[in-house]
Amino acid sequence: MAVRDLLRRGPDHGEVRAALRGKVIAITGGARGIGFETATQLFEAGAVVALGDIDDDAVGKAAADLGVEGFGVDVTDRSSFEEFLDAVESAVGPIDVLINNAGIMPVGDFLSYDEALIRRTYDIDVIGVITGTQLAARRMVARGRGQIVNIASVAGRLPTPGLTIYNGAKAAVIEFSEAVDAELEKTGVRVSAVLPTFTRTGLISGLHTNSMVRAIEPEDVAAQVLAIIARPRVRLTAPRSMAWTHANALFPQRMKRASRRMTKLDSMFLDYDHEQRAAYSKRIGSR
Repeated sequence: MAVRDLLRRGPDHGEVRAALRGKVIAITGGARGIGFETATQLFEAGAVVALGDIDDDAVGKAAADLGVEGFGVDVTDRSSFEEFLDAVESAVGPIDVLINNAGIMPVGDFLSYDEALIRRTYDIDVIGVITGTQLAARRMVARGRGQIVNIASVAGRLPTPGLTIYNGAKAAVIEFSEAVDAELEKTGVRVSAVLPTFTRTGLISGLHTNSMVRAIEPEDVAAQVLAIIARPRVRLTAPRSMAWTHANALFPQRMKRASRRMTKLDSMFLDYDHEQRAAYSKRIGSR
């Protein structure tokens, strides 16, 4: 369904399949949510897919359900990431595309954040992306081709109360990705960032979205990942209509404050359903 959707918003069906057919694509955080949906669409488009996830049981089941290779990987551990890339290449061949999708999203008031959770968020969402990008890019540069797609977020463009740690992490991923893409410009390797808006996964459990701040489905994000692989570029928002967020830094503070009040973004990540979010909070190590 999402590939058909892509026809209206990017490369046509034939271009997508031609660009993806036979490509070896590894995805971290691939056992669920955006990662698994992306893997599914890539597989259906003819790519050779390998999943990686810190949850061994979940990635084993996800890989079996899809009929692809699956491996455990801790993106915060450099040796584990290297072993994951080795395992993928040993099983299915040299990696053409690495999708750094693993990430967590803690919410809550800044003064109450646990130090361990702050460090864990940056270890996964930033250092993990940097590590994967460097390890994969070294292999790709040696072959003169390849692409790395880093899953960022529009949150990296929209500073929001209650989302401070995640805001900073995703802003880092966006700028890092552009800088590395520029550095590797002449090597045949591209580095891209996809910036989803709020997506219906565990990340937004317990949050009260509304008619002005709507969540999209994982398949909508996956469609944009396929699009950016088919036509590499520096960044792409999901949905594309959120591209206005790139200009947010130019807006006056008065306008930003009014917008946050109108959309309830001034309280959405501070006033949430703790019970509904409990399972996700426990999984990411939040209190």
